[in-house]
Amino acid sequence: MGAVSLTDIVKRFGSFTAVQRMSMDIPEGSFVTLLGPSGCGKTTTLRMIAGLIDPSEGEITIKGKRVNDVPIHKRNLGLVFQNYALFPHKTIAQNVAFGLKYRDLSKADMDRKVRDVLDLVQLPHVADRYPKQLSGGQQQRIALARAIVIEPDVLLLDEPLSALDANLREDMRVELKRIQHRIGITTVFVTHDQSEALAMSDRVVVMSDGRIEQVGTPEDVYNTPASEFVSRFLGISNILSATSKGANAGGLSLELPVFGQITVPKEKAPHVEGAGPVKLVIRAEKLLLTDLSAPRDERAAFDGVVEAVDYQGQAARYFVRVGDQQLQAINMIDERPFQEGETVSVRFRPRDCAALPGAPS
Repeated sequence: MGAVSLTDIVKRFGSFTAVQRMSMDIPEGSFVTLLGPSGCGKTTTLRMIAGLIDPSEGEITIKGKRVNDVPIHKRNLGLVFQNYALFPHKTIAQNVAFGLKYRDLSKADMDRKVRDVLDLVQLPHVADRYPKQLSGGQQQRIALARAIVIEPDVLLLDEPLSALDANLREDMRVELKRIQHRIGITTVFVTHDQSEALAMSDRVVVMSDGRIEQVGTPEDVYNTPASEFVSRFLGISNILSATSKGANAGGLSLELPVFGQITVPKEKAPHVEGAGPVKLVIRAEKLLLTDLSAPRDERAAFDGVVEAVDYQGQAARYFVRVGDQQLQAINMIDERPFQEGETVSVRFRPRDCAALPGAPS
């Protein structure tokens, strides 16, 4: 039994089904991210856990207790939303203490808890200020402090970093993960940002059209996607048509146009059985571009022509033509990026690829 368990959860809004027969367990003390594009059902799922909306079908349990009919204020949950929802007319200390007012605590105990949690979020000096006197990142940390000061069973975060600029988002995701590790609270985080999900999570739940596409560690969902949707949503992937010749001692033997025969490790093709059409997934950063004169190594190598360059500072994203296929490669820049029209050697290791059933859609 997880800290949070969903069993056959369905949510309908009229004739539209937002969440379709979802089941999952969220382990105690884990940081689990619901990841997917807008409209995939991730926020609806979070709101059902919170008690803000009721499921149409199914059962939700928290700490082993069924909570379908338990109102939000009795679920002992911490909530942080995108807009922080701080009271502008209250001091920071009063904002943080708000949830403690309804608990059987003395003023001394409340003051101590507020001091402790402000220390935890590294803002002990702002207790007497008002929200408008704080930066966006500071307000985000105060919203987090208010959520965890009540010592909730589960912390629910609905895209809390999306209002911050890029650099501050990166700083805050490190800070948020530090705090979660420090207090060991079960956390459910909603985002559409793949980098946040991969950087912060113990487990990632990838969602599409109200369904779970894959659940796994960040490494699992990124390196061994369970579907074409997952491989395209997480990062940049080249998805090529191939034919499986079946498994052998070395792995799964595949035949590809232009690239010929390669062998993918069995663990990188867990859903492929027997011979037939498959999809070969090669992550853009796993394609290495070199000069034609570079020494050969264990990688498969093919000549290609650079058709476009997306310069990104330390790295570049290349669009390369190999035979009749355009591939994408993301490589760090050494001395200079390759130029449009330049002929290069395109190399990859079969062990860095993954295989999925069926032909690419």
